[in-house]
Amino acid sequence: MSLLWQTFRDTNSRLQLWLDEIGAPCGQPVVVTPENMAALLSELLRTGEALRAAPDSARGNDPALNDPVLKAELATYRRHVERLRDLMPSIRRHLVAERNHIEVQRARLQSAAQWSRASRQTLWNGLYLR
Repeated sequence: MSLLWQTFRDTNSRLQLWLDEIGAPCGQPVVVTPENMAALLSELLRTGEALRAAPDSARGNDPALNDPVLKAELATYRRHVERLRDLMPSIRRHLVAERNHIEVQRARLQSAAQWSRASRQTLWNGLYLR
């Protein structure tokens, strides 16, 4: 069972760092990168696999379970997941705003590329007619 609480302790440490990194102070926008999201998802998946692989007694299905260290780590993990759940609407707003910004930039680049092609064609036509 010590391996399981060690897994949760390590996970809690990483989650705390990432959540502090993306969780902005009140009134400030949440800033999340694709790397943040990939790391969070990977951590949650890895921890879920560790929990599913643990014996039933380690998952709390055994009423005789009385490991205060594991219980504390599980409680901390739960708080981190709840904090992430609370941040999800802000994360979504940030990602939607970022997607909109990228779409505007893409449209500007497409417009510039069309202008460039048209200018090049006009230049070639002018040179060819001479």
